[in-house]
Amino acid sequence: MTQWLVTGAGGMLGRDLVERIRAAGIGVTALTRPQLDITDADAVRAAVPGHDLVINAAAWTNVDAAETAEADATAVNGHGVANLARACAQAGARLVTISTDYVFDGTASDPYPEDAPTSPINAYGRSKLVGEQAVRDLLPEAGYIVRTAWLYGAHGANFVRTVLRLAEQRETIDVVTDQVGQPTWTRHLAERLVELGRAALAGSAPPGIYHGTASGATSWYGLARAAFAATGLDPDRVRPTTSAAFPRPARRPAYSVLRHDAWSHAGLSPMPDWHDMLTQALADPDLIASWKTDP
Repeated sequence: MTQWLVTGAGGMLGRDLVERIRAAGIGVTALTRPQLDITDADAVRAAVPGHDLVINAAAWTNVDAAETAEADATAVNGHGVANLARACAQAGARLVTISTDYVFDGTASDPYPEDAPTSPINAYGRSKLVGEQAVRDLLPEAGYIVRTAWLYGAHGANFVRTVLRLAEQRETIDVVTDQVGQPTWTRHLAERLVELGRAALAGSAPPGIYHGTASGATSWYGLARAAFAATGLDPDRVRPTTSAAFPRPARRPAYSVLRHDAWSHAGLSPMPDWHDMLTQALADPDLIASWKTDP
């Protein structure tokens, strides 16, 4: 039986990922940040041997804070990924690392293919691009980069959870219409990562870049309205506004829609449409229960 390693196992995606790996009957070592700091090269070298596949869900995720702490963000999202890639190369393991739509500048009008030129407009995107380059350089035959975006799930803070909480506190909420992307449920992404990991070990998934987002596209405003409607709330309580109403330290790409062509080369189809995915997620009692109990 193969043995997998998940770093960042305590995060929103990491927790779903470990659950899905175990449900698939695969042996997994689940390490949270206190258990493995990927910026510690010696610790990484000690942790990777004995594993056939590493999935890196560890990351600096505070986009705004990265603007004034880019070196710290890059230490995790860039150099930490390089540590994992080196350790995997030495141990003969495959590596799947999670990246982001923020490696693009968001000026496109058509979905970004996997090989589109990158041009991040904020520190977070630049830090993740350093990690991508490390995987391409150090693991050209055994490295997998999965870009994802607009994640929501049972564990931790996320946009869908926030707007539904605000619905309990306010009669109306204002949500931006000028940022477009692909809301993605972490459980679906975790299931896809398990499929990719198996295909990688079987030799049927070529190394390289994959876009791990839901199909279709919507704005944050559209997502909020859909979340209201799916939970029996009046979607007209969501009012449209623009990003100018919510100035933030880090610029956000206006258009974060990704193409999914690489999946066919791995014998897999793209993930479901974002609206169908959201409807399924909000009908899941475990997700709702987790939101009521998790801080």
